[in-house]
Amino acid sequence: MDDSTSRPDHDMSRPSTTLGKTLGSASVTPIEDVQGRADSRQIPINKVGIKDVYHPVRVRDRSGGDQHTVANFNMYVALPHNFKGTHMSRFVEILHLHEREISVDSFRAMLTEMTERLDATSGHIEMSFPYFVMKQAPVSKVESVVKYDASLIGEIHDGVEQMWIRVVVAATSLCPCSKRISDYGAHNQRSHITIKARVREHVWIEELINIAEQEASCEVFSILKRPDEKYVTERAYDNPKFVEDIVRDVAVRLNGEERVLAYVVEAENFESIHNHSAYALIEKDKERE
Repeated sequence: MDDSTSRPDHDMSRPSTTLGKTLGSASVTPIEDVQGRADSRQIPINKVGIKDVYHPVRVRDRSGGDQHTVANFNMYVALPHNFKGTHMSRFVEILHLHEREISVDSFRAMLTEMTERLDATSGHIEMSFPYFVMKQAPVSKVESVVKYDASLIGEIHDGVEQMWIRVVVAATSLCPCSKRISDYGAHNQRSHITIKARVREHVWIEELINIAEQEASCEVFSILKRPDEKYVTERAYDNPKFVEDIVRDVAVRLNGEERVLAYVVEAENFESIHNHSAYALIEKDKERE
């Protein structure tokens, strides 16, 4: 039985209301936009938005295919001193509108859309995701997938855009000093080479990965047969590099790449004979030379 019949004060002639909307009529009770209130403290905010949001994406790779992966997003805009807050839900709405493939170009469009929808003069989007490349072992040619950490980073300030690509590449480094002073053998270690490049036009993630791997003592693989293991061991021994050598050699390659406007190169060697890492960094902005 409808419980309305048991309520003596229930007037069936009056339309019921829910969340300020009057059913059966066109009138809507306005809801205040609290974020849009004026703020009297006269202090602008450099970045405000959402952080650590996971969202499925499709990333275009150099082979012409799409990688379906999950990305972690940070999305911010600048907030003028006279506004109390920003509209947080709009950030997530923008993500949902961009479920198509992500590229440097579409990422730039998403950045522009975010600042326009939030009436901001500057904005920042960072998208970090696992990226996979199919590689062949050097001798046996056995194929396996290798994972890399990649990021697209976009910033816009007063209509001026900057696009960055960042990759973290695992590789092998072998110590030149150890090789020189030892009668046999030399200590080697896993190295993480990070390249963050500001680009003027499209650069494939794989291109930056290749630069890092080619300038290490040797690259790494997911699957190695015995002939492959012999090859990578001897390759590293024939190509010893300090952490300083790695960042300098990568910097030389990026200096010669016209599509790269600025870069930060880092190398961290997880030492096999010490309980600490060796680290080096080179930062350069070509446009300020």
